[in-house]
Amino acid sequence: MYEKLSRVGSVRVDTISSPARSSQKVSGALTRVKPAANTASKTAAPRNRCVPELDPAVAALAVPAGASCMEPAVYNACDRSAALPCCRRRRCTAGALGSRPQMRYGRRVTEPKDTPTPLPELRAQIDAVDREVLQLLAKRMRIVTEVARFKRSEGVGIRDYTRERQVLEARKQLAEQLGLDPAPIESVYRQIMLASRDYQAALSAGSVATLEPKQIAIIGGSGGMGGLLARLFTDLGHQVALADLNTTLRPEQAAASADVVVISVPIRSTGEVIAKLGPLVRPEALLMDITSIKSAPLAQMLQSTSASVIGTHPMFGPGVHSLQGQRVVVCKGRGDAWHAWLLENLHARGLVVTEVSAAHHDRAMALVQVLNHFQTQVFGLALARAGLPLAESRRFTSPAYLMELYVAARHFAQSSELYGPIEMLNPQTSQVVEGFRSAAAELAEILATRDQARFDAVFAEVRAFFGDFTAEAMEQSSFLIDRLVERSMG
Repeated sequence: MYEKLSRVGSVRVDTISSPARSSQKVSGALTRVKPAANTASKTAAPRNRCVPELDPAVAALAVPAGASCMEPAVYNACDRSAALPCCRRRRCTAGALGSRPQMRYGRRVTEPKDTPTPLPELRAQIDAVDREVLQLLAKRMRIVTEVARFKRSEGVGIRDYTRERQVLEARKQLAEQLGLDPAPIESVYRQIMLASRDYQAALSAGSVATLEPKQIAIIGGSGGMGGLLARLFTDLGHQVALADLNTTLRPEQAAASADVVVISVPIRSTGEVIAKLGPLVRPEALLMDITSIKSAPLAQMLQSTSASVIGTHPMFGPGVHSLQGQRVVVCKGRGDAWHAWLLENLHARGLVVTEVSAAHHDRAMALVQVLNHFQTQVFGLALARAGLPLAESRRFTSPAYLMELYVAARHFAQSSELYGPIEMLNPQTSQVVEGFRSAAAELAEILATRDQARFDAVFAEVRAFFGDFTAEAMEQSSFLIDRLVERSMG
């Protein structure tokens, strides 16, 4: 049964109305009047303590029995007019809680009940909802399995940027319609799609179904990067053998029998290992390395063997959670067929490939690695010698300072045997260090002389250098800071 509100004297009269009328959008004003004395009995009057009088413009509004002005159809009219006092602090026409809702992210926030639901019961409800969410995510991943099968059979790449943008935009719009903040929903779906891409890569979705499995030997396979490379190639269907100082399979045996030989040893040992194993690699095979310096190792591989040669540099470490979107630098040495094979495999695993000469690589790494690591080391060393305990400075931390602390602590937690050769053996290191010294000295002089004009000029020069990248930097760094603060508080 539905109630239709209409003006009959000073009281409301209930009549039968079509349910379809309840969804009509109406406008106008609702005004509250006192019932005329002795004009209606208690049985004829509504249960509530106030009786709204409807403006003729909204007199046709159909309200489901038992509903209140919190219902969307009634609330919309009330919200536009703001003239229903009974909706503010008193119970509405159906006896529902009557404080006027506030709006946030498209949802109405009403006053709590007089007696709140016990917290354990609410948490149990949340746990039940979370189980349903996880079950739906598992169902989604089962569908992703079929997506991966299709992509593999048709040779379709894993990542579709257009589709991802469409999904994110659609989910954000739906979130707003459901009264949710779209920003965290976007973050959630980015993680879901990342997991989906990584799962597809593990199922070889991006590779050609007819890709012939190869026998791959990883020299130095007991190390972190060796293990990561082993998983990468195994996921693509290749047979992987690990050879190291502590393995039964000797490096010499592995190099002589494999289709692909990967040198994954510390930089200082790379030249020696190449000289020893290069002559053992079959002419029809591929010899490749993964060191952070490319000019010297590539020249050594070309000299030591008649096999195909490729120099590579994964721009990530063994601790990454996903290979999707990670970058690998490839420096071609010799052999077109193996070069094409390697690119196909890297793309199939969702990696981004940058192809350059070995000399160009080393010049770029002088900035990307040497300068970057050098300034982190200067910051960490200066901080350690400043005389203020870390815990004390953290009491005053800002998000930017906290980010620097995390980067520095992570850097120094790793092996100095890894970073030392990266910086010491790069042919451009001396120029980078001198550039750092010069910039630091200039800034020190500006601060000492309190020269604001020169300080402003430095900002203008660097700002011009970053150019359009600044907008992206502001957006991405704000996102990182928000997530960082959220996690650090937990």
